Amino acid sequence: MELIKALLLGFIQGATEFLPVSSSGHLVLGSHLLGFSGQSVVFDVMLHLGTLVSVLIVFRRDIVQMIIAPWLWITGRRSDETAHFLRWDAAIIVATIPAVIVGLTMKGLVETLFASILVVYLMLIVTGVTMILSSRLVDRGNRITWWRALLIGVGQACAIVPGLSRSGTTIFTAMLLGINRETAARFSFLMSLPAILGAAVLHAGEVISHPPSTQALGYMVAGTLMAAGTGYGAIVLLLDIIRKNRLPWFGYYCLAVACIGLTTLFLQM
Repeated sequence: MELIKALLLGFIQGATEFLPVSSSGHLVLGSHLLGFSGQSVVFDVMLHLGTLVSVLIVFRRDIVQMIIAPWLWITGRRSDETAHFLRWDAAIIVATIPAVIVGLTMKGLVETLFASILVVYLMLIVTGVTMILSSRLVDRGNRITWWRALLIGVGQACAIVPGLSRSGTTIFTAMLLGINRETAARFSFLMSLPAILGAAVLHAGEVISHPPSTQALGYMVAGTLMAAGTGYGAIVLLLDIIRKNRLPWFGYYCLAVACIGLTTLFLQM
């Protein structure tokens, strides 16, 4: 593993994990273009942990409130704010269930899909279309109830397929259910925490059985720090873009990448 490649992949992971353009799809494409398709599971896990750090930093106040909400409620210090964060705790737990089921039962299929560049391009088209349509969805002021959280979670589970954006799919699903787009974005970012941690735990055995060398670990740390930094910037940028209702920008980008990629594949046949 070369340092420059680790930094580039860290940048791709951080920039695309939260922007609705599919981090998994861009990592597959980036690895292919860099001739670096054999990166280890350890490196993949560390890149995702880097983006987890960026969520913790941006939403640190919300996360602290969600952690202490159950304690405040149990000890009688109840308020509307405490009730709000308790509902979000429950909603995120419910939203995580579909991804857990898919991760545990369809691991082999997911790994097969990651080997197909064609799948990435086709799913980028789906992502592009949903982002373009998002500007037409109406905010009906609906709250995130348990059943809406479950449907958003199904969207997250589907986004395990490379090329289908996790953030784009979950935000679009929430907006489709009549939830305010800013609320949808914040919920999408926060529900990424257990998903990222779950993926790390799922691969913990492989990480322990195949520890990286000292030199490789140094490259991985550099890539992880890059992912954390760019992930922070991506979250701040996306929140601003969502407020301005400009998600279709990402849709046009995804369609352009997919069209160029499919054309290249066709010419190589």
